[in-house]
Amino acid sequence: MAITTPKYISELEPYQGGRPIKEVSRELGIPAGKIVKLASNENPLGVSPKVKSVIDASVNEIHRYPDGNGYYLKLAISKKFSLKPEQIILGNGSNDILELAARTVLSPGDEVIYSKHAFAVYEIVTKAIGAVGKKAIPEDNFGHNLNEFLKLISKKTKLIFIANPNNPTGNLIEKSKLLNFLSKVPKNILVVLDEAYDEYLSDDCKSQAFNWLSEYKNLMISRSFSKAHGLAGLRIGYGVGDERLINLINRVRQPFNVNYIAQVAAIESLRDDEFIKKSRSMNDEGKKQLEQVFREQKIQFIPSYGNFISFNLEDESKSMMYYQHLLKNGIIVRPISNYELPSFLRVSIGLRNENDAFIKHIRSFK
Repeated sequence: MAITTPKYISELEPYQGGRPIKEVSRELGIPAGKIVKLASNENPLGVSPKVKSVIDASVNEIHRYPDGNGYYLKLAISKKFSLKPEQIILGNGSNDILELAARTVLSPGDEVIYSKHAFAVYEIVTKAIGAVGKKAIPEDNFGHNLNEFLKLISKKTKLIFIANPNNPTGNLIEKSKLLNFLSKVPKNILVVLDEAYDEYLSDDCKSQAFNWLSEYKNLMISRSFSKAHGLAGLRIGYGVGDERLINLINRVRQPFNVNYIAQVAAIESLRDDEFIKKSRSMNDEGKKQLEQVFREQKIQFIPSYGNFISFNLEDESKSMMYYQHLLKNGIIVRPISNYELPSFLRVSIGLRNENDAFIKHIRSFK
């Protein structure tokens, strides 16, 4: 007898990340050391030297199970952001936080609202539970249109995903607009505010959402150590919300979902403000570098608040021609047709020389 699965599982499309360097090296015969990966919004500086030091020292403990409750990491997060440890849940990357939130509040047939051009995981976790995704029509600049979100709310709505800044478009929602939106959302609907790129924001743009939790018990904020902190390979993120909500989410969380090395690395990373400052400064410079060449080449792009830029190549066929041209020259970027932006590519902001390599081959495309 053949194994059967629910239709909503069999119809799911697996998540497609940026192509790994080794895979491209095998396929195209390009030495791995000559490949530039600008496809996955990783920190090109790598990991903080201080964090690398504690990672090296932690290897002797990997035969032990990690602290399943993540006591010391929660304590570090709570001190950093003036939170209670009971408000914090840890995840195997912030993707894990998004899935845990969905599994906690959704049943088959419930509705989830997210923007048309938003992080692919929102749709995946929605459909994996048998819930129904409702896509809000974006604003003209591809950003979240919160008025459209409100129009989609029904009696079946249980969850809303909002990314700020948004991936892959890079848009940022003003704090006043977000607060106004939260005031209009029914209190029985969980709003998950995905802030994976907050460390790249200027001081005046940085989120204040942690301060809103006392008023909005239906708000949950997810953060990541994969981007500016440079810990993508260790898979570590966290969520912050009302203590009662976090208690419920903990009931569906897998035991030991965050490994020991990730926990100690994240603790040290929270202490290293200078590395985050350096990463943001480098990102700001690289962003200007890429924006300049897009203007020079008359290529439309979406102004971004993240560590990436999505740029428009007029149609899907031309977009794929650019992609293949870059790939054959050892530059990995990201097609984003799965985000319903078939004429766009997304490039992560790299080191100066990596950006230069990308720019060289953008200019050479005929």
